[in-house]
Amino acid sequence: MPLTITSLSKTYPNGVKALKNLSLSIGNGMFGLVGPNGAGKSSLMRTIATLQDPDSGLIDLDGINVLRQKDDVRRILGYLPQEFGVYPKVSALDMLHHLAIMKGMTSAGERKQTVDALLQQTNLWDVRKKALSTFSGGMKQRFGIAQALLGNPRLIIVDEPTAGLDPAERNRFLNLLSSLGTDRTVILSTHIVDDVRQLCPRMAIIAEGEVLLESSPNDALAALHGKIWSKLVATDDEVRALEKQLQVISTYLVGGQHEIRVYADSSPGDGFHSVDPGLEDVYFITLSRRVNGQRPN
Repeated sequence: MPLTITSLSKTYPNGVKALKNLSLSIGNGMFGLVGPNGAGKSSLMRTIATLQDPDSGLIDLDGINVLRQKDDVRRILGYLPQEFGVYPKVSALDMLHHLAIMKGMTSAGERKQTVDALLQQTNLWDVRKKALSTFSGGMKQRFGIAQALLGNPRLIIVDEPTAGLDPAERNRFLNLLSSLGTDRTVILSTHIVDDVRQLCPRMAIIAEGEVLLESSPNDALAALHGKIWSKLVATDDEVRALEKQLQVISTYLVGGQHEIRVYADSSPGDGFHSVDPGLEDVYFITLSRRVNGQRPN
């Protein structure tokens, strides 16, 4: 279902400008929202989820005025916030039943069918009677998705869902998210670029409350084809010298040496070789262009 955000702005009482005239169009399927910490991602998610009002702007969700028809939005919304609290001594089974009742599922038979199906879908059936305090980080996130799916929502928002997860739990969680984006709108807000690369056909990069780039990952990568160069150097002094001469995107330690990744239309010099661009390259270049006062191409 289409979600259209127009000229959204929000300044908090402490003077922080979280959103600055932000506009986005989000269609059906998975949409990735990427940006550094403090970029305004959570502020945007809370506003879409009707948890806070903007100072100005409009949000339309398939004909529903999100800022005025909040109850209508909440009936079709599933939300997993960045900080998700649970009652630690309650089991996953009992907590889901409690939340289902709060969402208006008064029929015991319908509620049992829905809750059991969600526990199976999120691979929590075998631990359904265990206290939530005993769950690992990944299990808690999967429980968070289970509660977000109560009522079969048409719009799902997940805010920084894989932060702090180990690689195995992160992979399981991403597979679960992937299965959700086939017949509804799912907004994935994250600072982990790889999450978006794996899941989302459309994405936006935001920083300081503004949209810097809106594209498909494939188109963003194609724009950098033949323009990313790599070289291994041994010392910090060499790194600093290259940073003064070239547009260095990022540096990584590889076997005790520094891998320098550079953006250039042609070879930047001896020892550099062309490499396939990655979505992290897109991310860092987009942010650097903002710092240098440029708009993305």
